[in-house]
Amino acid sequence: MTRATVLQEVRQMRFEELYERRQRRTLTMAEAGEMLGVTERTFRRWRGRYEAEGREGLQDRRIGRTSARAVPVDEALRMVTLYETRYTGWTVKHFHERWQVDHGGRRSYSWTKKTLQAAGHVARAPRRGAHRKKRPRKPLPGMMLHQDGSTHEWVAGCRWDLIVTLDDATTEIYSAFFVEEEGTLSSFRGLREVMETKGLFSSLYTDRGSHYWYTDEAGGKVDTTRLTQVHRALQQLGITLIPAYSPEARGRSERVFRTLQDRLPKELALAGIIEMAAANRYLAEQFLPAYNQRFAVSAPEVGTAFIPWVGTPHAEILCVQDDRVVANDNTVHYRRQRLQIPQDPHRFHDVKVTVRVHEYPDGTLAVFHGPRCLARYQADGQLIETEVESRRRKDPTPRSRARLIVDPRATVGETFSARG
Repeated sequence: MTRATVLQEVRQMRFEELYERRQRRTLTMAEAGEMLGVTERTFRRWRGRYEAEGREGLQDRRIGRTSARAVPVDEALRMVTLYETRYTGWTVKHFHERWQVDHGGRRSYSWTKKTLQAAGHVARAPRRGAHRKKRPRKPLPGMMLHQDGSTHEWVAGCRWDLIVTLDDATTEIYSAFFVEEEGTLSSFRGLREVMETKGLFSSLYTDRGSHYWYTDEAGGKVDTTRLTQVHRALQQLGITLIPAYSPEARGRSERVFRTLQDRLPKELALAGIIEMAAANRYLAEQFLPAYNQRFAVSAPEVGTAFIPWVGTPHAEILCVQDDRVVANDNTVHYRRQRLQIPQDPHRFHDVKVTVRVHEYPDGTLAVFHGPRCLARYQADGQLIETEVESRRRKDPTPRSRARLIVDPRATVGETFSARG
Protein backbone atom coordinates (compact mmCIF):
# COMPACT_ATOMS: atom_id res chain seq x y z
CA MET A 1 0.00 0.00 0.00
CA THR A 2 1.42 3.36 -1.04
CA ARG A 3 1.65 6.45 1.12
CA ALA A 4 -1.02 8.20 -0.97
CA THR A 5 -3.46 5.31 -0.44
CA VAL A 6 -2.89 5.34 3.33
CA LEU A 7 -3.46 9.08 3.51
CA GLN A 8 -6.66 8.71 1.52
CA GLU A 9 -7.99 6.09 3.98
CA VAL A 10 -7.20 8.36 6.92
CA ARG A 11 -8.95 11.28 5.22
CA GLN A 12 -12.09 9.21 4.60
CA MET A 13 -12.28 8.07 8.23
CA ARG A 14 -11.79 11.61 9.46
CA PHE A 15 -14.44 12.96 7.06
CA GLU A 16 -17.04 10.40 8.15
CA GLU A 17 -16.50 11.35 11.80
CA LEU A 18 -16.95 15.06 11.08
CA TYR A 19 -19.90 14.34 8.78
CA GLU A 20 -21.76 12.57 11.61
CA ARG A 21 -21.06 15.45 14.01
CA ARG A 22 -22.33 17.88 11.36
CA GLN A 23 -25.53 15.81 11.00
CA ARG A 24 -26.09 16.08 14.76
CA ARG A 25 -25.73 19.86 14.42
CA THR A 26 -22.74 20.01 16.81
CA LEU A 27 -20.50 21.59 14.13
CA THR A 28 -20.98 24.17 11.43
CA MET A 29 -19.75 23.61 7.87
CA ALA A 30 -16.93 26.12 8.37
CA GLU A 31 -15.75 24.44 11.61
CA ALA A 32 -15.84 20.97 10.05
CA GLY A 33 -13.83 22.18 7.04
CA GLU A 34 -11.26 23.86 9.29
CA MET A 35 -10.81 20.68 11.37
CA LEU A 36 -10.33 18.65 8.18
CA GLY A 37 -7.86 21.17 6.79
CA VAL A 38 -9.96 22.27 3.81
CA THR A 39 -12.21 25.19 2.97
CA GLU A 40 -15.96 25.25 3.74
CA ARG A 41 -16.73 25.01 -0.01
CA THR A 42 -14.58 21.86 -0.35
CA PHE A 43 -16.31 20.24 2.64
CA ARG A 44 -19.72 20.97 1.04
CA ARG A 45 -18.59 19.34 -2.23
CA TRP A 46 -17.31 16.25 -0.41
CA ARG A 47 -20.59 16.01 1.52
CA GLY A 48 -22.56 16.03 -1.72
CA ARG A 49 -20.40 13.32 -3.29
CA TYR A 50 -20.58 11.22 -0.10
CA GLU A 51 -24.37 11.39 0.04
CA ALA A 52 -24.62 10.53 -3.65
CA GLU A 53 -21.99 7.78 -4.02
CA GLY A 54 -21.01 6.75 -0.52
CA ARG A 55 -17.33 6.17 0.28
CA GLU A 56 -16.56 5.76 -3.42
CA GLY A 57 -17.34 9.42 -3.90
CA LEU A 58 -14.40 10.36 -1.63
CA GLN A 59 -11.83 8.42 -3.68
CA ASP A 60 -9.02 10.51 -5.21
CA ARG A 61 -9.40 9.67 -8.88
CA ARG A 62 -5.82 10.74 -9.64
CA ILE A 63 -4.38 7.74 -7.77
CA GLY A 64 -3.41 4.97 -10.17
CA ARG A 65 -3.56 7.16 -13.27
CA THR A 66 -0.43 7.61 -15.40
CA SER A 67 0.94 11.13 -15.34
CA ALA A 68 0.71 13.07 -18.57
CA ARG A 69 4.35 14.07 -18.03
CA ALA A 70 5.61 10.52 -17.46
CA VAL A 71 8.70 9.40 -19.40
CA PRO A 72 7.80 7.13 -22.34
CA VAL A 73 8.26 3.46 -21.58
CA ASP A 74 10.56 2.85 -24.57
CA GLU A 75 12.95 5.61 -23.44
CA ALA A 76 13.15 4.16 -19.93
CA LEU A 77 13.73 0.72 -21.41
CA ARG A 78 16.57 1.99 -23.59
CA MET A 79 18.27 3.56 -20.58
CA VAL A 80 17.96 0.40 -18.46
CA THR A 81 19.19 -1.78 -21.34
CA LEU A 82 22.21 0.48 -21.84
CA TYR A 83 23.09 0.12 -18.16
CA GLU A 84 22.69 -3.67 -18.33
CA THR A 85 24.81 -4.15 -21.44
CA ARG A 86 27.66 -1.63 -21.03
CA TYR A 87 27.73 -0.06 -17.58
CA THR A 88 26.84 -2.84 -15.14
CA GLY A 89 28.16 -2.06 -11.65
CA TRP A 90 28.63 1.68 -12.25
CA THR A 91 27.26 4.06 -9.64
CA VAL A 92 24.17 6.00 -10.67
CA LYS A 93 25.99 9.35 -10.70
CA HIS A 94 28.85 8.02 -12.82
CA PHE A 95 26.47 6.31 -15.27
CA HIS A 96 24.17 9.37 -15.43
CA GLU A 97 27.08 11.63 -16.44
CA ARG A 98 28.24 9.21 -19.15
CA TRP A 99 24.65 8.70 -20.37
CA GLN A 100 24.16 12.44 -20.83
CA VAL A 101 27.54 13.10 -22.48
CA ASP A 102 27.90 10.06 -24.76
CA HIS A 103 24.33 8.87 -25.33
CA GLY A 104 22.20 12.01 -25.34
CA GLY A 105 20.34 11.37 -22.09
CA ARG A 106 17.95 14.19 -21.11
CA ARG A 107 16.44 13.01 -17.83
CA SER A 108 17.36 14.04 -14.31
CA TYR A 109 19.66 12.18 -11.96
CA SER A 110 16.75 11.45 -9.59
CA TRP A 111 14.70 9.84 -12.37
CA THR A 112 17.68 7.74 -13.45
CA LYS A 113 18.29 6.54 -9.91
CA LYS A 114 14.63 5.67 -9.25
CA THR A 115 14.29 3.84 -12.56
CA LEU A 116 17.42 1.74 -12.00
CA GLN A 117 16.34 0.99 -8.44
CA ALA A 118 12.90 -0.09 -9.65
CA ALA A 119 14.55 -2.36 -12.23
CA GLY A 120 16.61 -4.00 -9.47
CA HIS A 121 20.02 -2.92 -10.82
CA VAL A 122 20.88 -0.47 -8.02
CA ALA A 123 20.33 -1.03 -4.31
CA ARG A 124 18.92 1.69 -2.13
CA ALA A 125 21.53 3.37 0.07
CA PRO A 126 21.41 2.43 3.76
CA ARG A 127 20.53 4.98 6.36
CA ARG A 128 23.49 7.19 7.22
CA GLY A 129 25.07 7.29 10.65
CA ALA A 130 25.46 10.18 13.05
CA HIS A 131 26.41 13.53 11.56
CA ARG A 132 30.03 14.59 12.00
CA LYS A 133 31.29 17.99 11.04
CA LYS A 134 34.11 17.95 8.50
CA ARG A 135 37.27 19.95 9.04
CA PRO A 136 37.06 23.26 7.13
CA ARG A 137 39.14 23.51 3.99
CA LYS A 138 42.30 25.59 3.91
CA PRO A 139 41.54 29.06 2.54
CA LEU A 140 44.18 29.08 -0.23
CA PRO A 141 45.60 26.50 -2.65
CA GLY A 142 49.10 25.44 -1.65
CA MET A 143 48.59 25.84 2.10
CA MET A 144 48.22 22.07 2.65
CA LEU A 145 48.48 19.12 0.29
CA HIS A 146 47.50 15.48 0.87
CA GLN A 147 49.53 12.55 -0.42
CA ASP A 148 48.52 8.91 -0.08
CA GLY A 149 48.58 5.60 -1.93
CA SER A 150 45.83 3.05 -2.55
CA THR A 151 46.35 -0.62 -3.42
CA HIS A 152 43.48 -1.84 -5.59
CA GLU A 153 42.69 -4.04 -8.59
CA TRP A 154 42.65 -1.13 -11.01
CA VAL A 155 42.89 -3.48 -14.00
CA ALA A 156 41.46 -7.00 -14.02
CA GLY A 157 44.01 -9.36 -12.48
CA CYS A 158 46.50 -6.59 -11.56
CA ARG A 159 46.82 -4.95 -8.16
CA TRP A 160 48.78 -1.71 -8.44
CA ASP A 161 49.38 1.21 -6.10
CA LEU A 162 47.91 4.57 -7.12
CA ILE A 163 49.85 7.53 -5.69
CA VAL A 164 47.78 10.71 -5.47
CA THR A 165 48.77 14.23 -4.40
CA LEU A 166 45.87 16.68 -4.06
CA ASP A 167 45.12 20.12 -2.64
CA ASP A 168 43.11 20.52 0.56
CA ALA A 169 41.53 23.83 -0.49
CA THR A 170 40.16 22.71 -3.87
CA THR A 171 40.40 18.87 -3.92
CA GLU A 172 42.21 19.28 -7.27
CA ILE A 173 44.52 16.34 -8.01
CA TYR A 174 47.92 17.68 -9.03
CA SER A 175 49.66 14.32 -9.49
CA ALA A 176 48.45 10.73 -9.86
CA PHE A 177 50.24 7.67 -11.27
CA PHE A 178 50.42 3.90 -10.90
CA VAL A 179 53.44 2.06 -9.45
CA GLU A 180 54.08 -1.52 -8.44
CA GLU A 181 54.59 -0.58 -4.79
CA GLU A 182 54.29 2.63 -2.80
CA GLY A 183 57.52 3.88 -1.22
CA THR A 184 60.02 6.69 -0.84
CA LEU A 185 60.79 7.11 -4.55
CA SER A 186 57.10 7.21 -5.51
CA SER A 187 56.52 9.93 -2.89
CA PHE A 188 59.42 11.94 -4.33
CA ARG A 189 58.01 11.53 -7.83
CA GLY A 190 54.61 12.90 -6.78
CA LEU A 191 56.16 15.84 -4.93
CA ARG A 192 58.42 16.64 -7.86
CA GLU A 193 55.50 16.68 -10.33
CA VAL A 194 53.64 19.15 -8.11
CA MET A 195 56.63 21.43 -7.56
CA GLU A 196 57.52 21.51 -11.25
CA THR A 197 54.04 22.70 -12.21
CA LYS A 198 52.85 24.66 -9.16
CA GLY A 199 55.85 25.55 -6.97
CA LEU A 200 56.59 25.12 -3.28
CA PHE A 201 53.71 24.64 -0.83
CA SER A 202 53.39 25.08 2.93
CA SER A 203 52.58 21.66 4.44
CA LEU A 204 51.98 18.02 3.53
CA TYR A 205 49.40 15.82 5.30
CA THR A 206 50.12 12.06 5.16
CA ASP A 207 49.50 8.81 6.97
CA ARG A 208 52.18 7.28 9.21
CA GLY A 209 53.70 5.07 6.52
CA SER A 210 57.33 4.06 7.04
CA HIS A 211 58.50 6.17 4.09
CA TYR A 212 57.10 9.29 5.80
CA TRP A 213 57.67 8.64 9.52
CA TYR A 214 59.55 6.43 11.94
CA THR A 215 57.34 4.89 14.64
CA ASP A 216 58.52 2.76 17.57
CA GLU A 217 55.53 0.44 17.18
CA ALA A 218 52.85 -0.11 14.58
CA GLY A 219 50.07 2.43 15.01
CA GLY A 220 52.04 4.39 17.58
CA LYS A 221 53.15 8.00 17.73
CA VAL A 222 55.66 9.24 15.18
CA ASP A 223 59.28 9.98 16.09
CA THR A 224 59.99 13.58 15.09
CA THR A 225 63.71 13.31 15.95
CA ARG A 226 64.57 10.65 13.37
CA LEU A 227 63.94 11.84 9.83
CA THR A 228 63.02 9.64 6.89
CA GLN A 229 64.27 10.59 3.43
CA VAL A 230 60.96 12.29 2.60
CA HIS A 231 60.89 14.15 5.92
CA ARG A 232 64.50 15.26 5.44
CA ALA A 233 63.79 16.60 1.94
CA LEU A 234 60.68 18.49 3.08
CA GLN A 235 62.59 19.96 6.01
CA GLN A 236 65.28 21.21 3.60
CA LEU A 237 62.54 22.93 1.61
CA GLY A 238 60.84 24.42 4.67
CA ILE A 239 57.67 22.34 4.20
CA THR A 240 55.91 21.01 7.32
CA LEU A 241 55.07 17.29 7.37
CA ILE A 242 51.88 16.54 9.33
CA PRO A 243 50.96 12.97 10.48
CA ALA A 244 47.37 11.71 10.52
CA TYR A 245 46.32 9.38 13.34
CA SER A 246 43.06 7.99 11.91
CA PRO A 247 41.29 7.41 8.58
CA GLU A 248 38.72 10.02 9.61
CA ALA A 249 41.51 12.59 9.89
CA ARG A 250 42.35 11.90 6.24
CA GLY A 251 38.69 12.05 5.27
CA ARG A 252 39.23 14.31 2.27
CA SER A 253 41.76 12.01 0.61
CA GLU A 254 39.81 8.90 1.67
CA ARG A 255 36.71 10.19 -0.11
CA VAL A 256 38.75 10.92 -3.22
CA PHE A 257 40.09 7.36 -3.26
CA ARG A 258 36.57 5.98 -2.80
CA THR A 259 35.51 7.84 -5.95
CA LEU A 260 38.64 6.79 -7.85
CA GLN A 261 38.28 3.13 -6.89
CA ASP A 262 34.73 3.18 -8.18
CA ARG A 263 35.20 5.15 -11.42
CA LEU A 264 38.76 4.62 -12.62
CA PRO A 265 38.67 0.79 -13.08
CA LYS A 266 35.49 1.11 -15.13
CA GLU A 267 36.98 3.86 -17.29
CA LEU A 268 40.17 1.82 -17.87
CA ALA A 269 38.13 -1.25 -18.79
CA LEU A 270 35.96 0.80 -21.15
CA ALA A 271 39.12 2.14 -22.84
CA GLY A 272 40.56 -1.40 -23.13
CA ILE A 273 43.69 -0.59 -21.09
CA ILE A 274 45.54 -3.46 -19.38
CA GLU A 275 49.17 -2.22 -19.10
CA MET A 276 50.57 0.18 -16.50
CA ALA A 277 52.32 2.47 -19.01
CA ALA A 278 49.12 2.94 -21.01
CA ALA A 279 47.13 3.40 -17.80
CA ASN A 280 49.47 6.18 -16.65
CA ARG A 281 49.17 7.96 -20.01
CA TYR A 282 45.37 7.70 -19.90
CA LEU A 283 45.37 8.94 -16.31
CA ALA A 284 47.44 12.04 -17.09
CA GLU A 285 46.00 12.96 -20.50
CA GLN A 286 42.30 12.13 -20.17
CA PHE A 287 41.05 11.05 -16.77
CA LEU A 288 42.61 13.70 -14.48
CA PRO A 289 41.55 16.76 -16.54
CA ALA A 290 37.97 15.46 -16.66
CA TYR A 291 38.04 14.51 -12.97
CA ASN A 292 39.30 17.93 -11.83
CA GLN A 293 36.74 19.70 -14.00
CA ARG A 294 33.98 17.61 -12.45
CA PHE A 295 35.01 17.46 -8.78
CA ALA A 296 37.42 20.32 -8.02
CA VAL A 297 35.88 23.25 -6.13
CA SER A 298 36.82 26.89 -5.75
CA ALA A 299 39.05 27.81 -2.83
CA PRO A 300 37.39 29.72 0.03
CA GLU A 301 39.57 32.76 -0.71
CA VAL A 302 41.13 34.28 -3.82
CA GLY A 303 44.89 33.86 -4.24
CA THR A 304 47.50 31.16 -3.87
CA ALA A 305 50.04 30.03 -1.27
CA PHE A 306 52.36 28.43 -3.85
CA ILE A 307 55.71 30.18 -4.32
CA PRO A 308 58.17 29.74 -7.22
CA TRP A 309 61.12 27.37 -6.80
CA VAL A 310 64.50 29.14 -6.59
CA GLY A 311 67.94 27.92 -5.61
CA THR A 312 69.12 24.30 -5.65
CA PRO A 313 67.58 22.15 -8.42
CA HIS A 314 64.68 20.20 -6.97
CA ALA A 315 66.05 16.89 -8.29
CA GLU A 316 69.00 17.12 -5.88
CA ILE A 317 66.69 17.47 -2.87
CA LEU A 318 63.78 15.21 -3.80
CA CYS A 319 65.90 12.07 -3.88
CA VAL A 320 67.37 9.45 -1.54
CA GLN A 321 70.69 10.65 -0.06
CA ASP A 322 73.17 8.27 1.61
CA ASP A 323 76.76 8.89 2.72
CA ARG A 324 79.46 6.45 1.58
CA VAL A 325 83.26 6.20 1.89
CA VAL A 326 85.23 5.75 -1.33
CA ALA A 327 87.08 2.41 -1.44
CA ASN A 328 90.76 1.89 -2.35
CA ASP A 329 89.87 1.19 -6.00
CA ASN A 330 88.11 4.58 -6.25
CA THR A 331 84.61 3.00 -6.21
CA VAL A 332 81.51 3.45 -4.08
CA HIS A 333 79.42 0.48 -2.94
CA TYR A 334 75.67 1.21 -3.11
CA ARG A 335 72.80 -1.30 -3.21
CA ARG A 336 74.96 -4.23 -4.42
CA GLN A 337 76.55 -2.10 -7.12
CA ARG A 338 80.05 -0.74 -7.55
CA LEU A 339 79.99 2.82 -8.84
CA GLN A 340 83.34 3.66 -10.44
CA ILE A 341 84.33 7.30 -9.92
CA PRO A 342 86.04 8.61 -13.09
CA GLN A 343 89.36 10.43 -13.10
CA ASP A 344 89.09 13.97 -11.81
CA PRO A 345 91.41 16.71 -13.11
CA HIS A 346 91.20 18.44 -9.70
CA ARG A 347 92.13 15.41 -7.55
CA PHE A 348 94.46 12.46 -8.13
CA HIS A 349 91.92 10.14 -6.46
CA ASP A 350 89.05 10.16 -3.92
CA VAL A 351 90.08 7.19 -1.78
CA LYS A 352 88.75 7.34 1.82
CA VAL A 353 86.76 10.48 1.00
CA THR A 354 83.20 10.62 2.35
CA VAL A 355 80.84 11.21 -0.56
CA ARG A 356 77.05 11.37 -0.92
CA VAL A 357 75.06 9.09 -3.23
CA HIS A 358 71.82 10.44 -4.70
CA GLU A 359 69.15 8.00 -5.94
CA TYR A 360 66.49 9.65 -8.10
CA PRO A 361 62.85 8.54 -8.68
CA ASP A 362 63.69 7.35 -12.22
CA GLY A 363 66.35 4.97 -10.82
CA THR A 364 69.44 6.91 -11.91
CA LEU A 365 72.26 7.64 -9.45
CA ALA A 366 74.83 10.35 -8.78
CA VAL A 367 77.88 10.73 -6.49
CA PHE A 368 78.50 14.13 -4.86
CA HIS A 369 81.44 15.47 -2.90
CA GLY A 370 79.98 18.44 -1.08
CA PRO A 371 78.11 20.53 -3.65
CA ARG A 372 80.14 19.09 -6.59
CA CYS A 373 78.81 16.20 -8.66
CA LEU A 374 81.59 13.70 -9.38
CA ALA A 375 79.64 11.40 -11.70
CA ARG A 376 76.18 10.24 -12.75
CA TYR A 377 75.09 6.66 -13.44
CA GLN A 378 72.32 4.67 -15.05
CA ALA A 379 70.09 2.49 -12.84
CA ASP A 380 72.39 -0.49 -13.58
CA GLY A 381 75.49 1.41 -12.42
CA GLN A 382 76.83 2.30 -15.89
CA LEU A 383 78.56 5.67 -16.01
CA ILE A 384 76.72 8.48 -17.82
CA GLU A 385 79.36 10.38 -19.75
CA THR A 386 79.07 14.18 -19.68
CA GLU A 387 79.91 16.47 -22.59
CA VAL A 388 83.13 17.65 -20.89
CA GLU A 389 84.30 14.06 -20.31
CA SER A 390 83.42 13.19 -23.91
CA ARG A 391 85.56 16.06 -25.25
CA ARG A 392 88.39 15.09 -22.89
CA ARG A 393 88.29 11.48 -24.14
CA LYS A 394 88.39 12.59 -27.80
CA ASP A 395 91.19 15.14 -27.13
CA PRO A 396 93.46 13.61 -24.47
CA THR A 397 96.09 16.39 -24.75
CA PRO A 398 96.66 17.80 -21.23
CA ARG A 399 95.60 21.39 -20.94
CA SER A 400 98.69 22.05 -18.82
CA ARG A 401 100.89 21.79 -21.96
CA ALA A 402 99.09 24.63 -23.69
CA ARG A 403 100.99 27.90 -23.67
CA LEU A 404 99.99 31.42 -24.48
CA ILE A 405 101.64 33.15 -27.45
CA VAL A 406 101.31 36.91 -27.60
CA ASP A 407 102.35 38.91 -30.61
CA PRO A 408 103.84 42.17 -29.31
CA ARG A 409 102.45 43.88 -32.40
CA ALA A 410 98.89 42.57 -31.81
CA THR A 411 96.16 44.87 -30.61
CA VAL A 412 93.74 44.16 -27.78
CA GLY A 413 91.60 41.11 -28.62
CA GLU A 414 94.14 39.63 -31.12
CA THR A 415 95.94 37.52 -28.52
CA PHE A 416 95.81 33.84 -29.48
CA SER A 417 96.90 30.50 -28.00
CA ALA A 418 98.79 27.62 -29.58
CA ARG A 419 99.98 24.21 -28.44
CA GLY A 420 103.65 23.86 -27.53
